[in-house]
Amino acid sequence: MTIEAAIKQKKFSSPYHKLIINLTYTANWIMNKQMEVLRPFDLSPQQYNVLRILKGSHPTPMRIQDITERMLDKTSNTSRLVDKLAAKNRVIKQTRKDDRRACNIMITAEGLDILEKATPMIAAIEKFMHQIEPEDIEKISDFLDAMRHSDGVD
Repeated sequence: MTIEAAIKQKKFSSPYHKLIINLTYTANWIMNKQMEVLRPFDLSPQQYNVLRILKGSHPTPMRIQDITERMLDKTSNTSRLVDKLAAKNRVIKQTRKDDRRACNIMITAEGLDILEKATPMIAAIEKFMHQIEPEDIEKISDFLDAMRHSDGVD
């Protein structure tokens, strides 16, 4: 389905405007697919991202600010996400001995188990990408990197 059909708009002010709308629409479409997959695990995409980050450092704990730097959604409130995950026993928060204002965050066995079950389902979303040739996937990814880099967003 074209972006024109998806949003019932026949004309755009420019090809650039159409591309921005298409990128935004597609990013939201992917996010909605992720939310559908993660709902049975009582996880948001942002919480899933925190768990993946913590799994990557496991068994070494991480500080909130280190998690925040690696988040895909830079507008996320990482402290709130960690608190919600701690309430679900998916992470552990421990006050640091060297700085009582800071915490060490570690993923729990339950958090690792949830990831083991949810990750293949998230990966299944990639099947939508398989209609694009692998060399085109690389070009698209490189284009997106270049677009962000040109604005200093990286």
